Amino acid sequence: MAPVEFDQAIALRYPRRSLHRAERAFRCSPFRLDLLGNMRSHSISIRQVCGQSGIKSRYSRRPLAELQAENEMMWLIAVGLLRREVDGQGLTDSFRLTPMGRQAFDSLSPLTPAQYRPTLGDHLYNAWCRWMRSPSWWHG
Repeated sequence: MAPVEFDQAIALRYPRRSLHRAERAFRCSPFRLDLLGNMRSHSISIRQVCGQSGIKSRYSRRPLAELQAENEMMWLIAVGLLRREVDGQGLTDSFRLTPMGRQAFDSLSPLTPAQYRPTLGDHLYNAWCRWMRSPSWWHG
């Protein structure tokens, strides 16, 4: 059997609405684009994002407690930007970009800080989406 070559030019297509929601969620988060940029090549531990180390590495805009960072990362998982890293024993405390996360990074990275900054409407819509998200037990 001949080996199968993977064509990296094949890109997944996501609904524009989903991509916009994911980009908005990231822009409204306390994280900086450096986080997504570094997640393109390797996973990032939650400890690297928390406290002063998150600010020094330019991953967060302000010091975050571990629980805050975890909650924000879980929302970015829910909108499709991130995924949990898995090792041989199960889930780890590290995160990595999804293909949608790569597309979001590619569209956000060329923006200026003024273009990147979320509006009040962005914050309100993002908060509404987070609040309206049904719990996992709801779907049975």
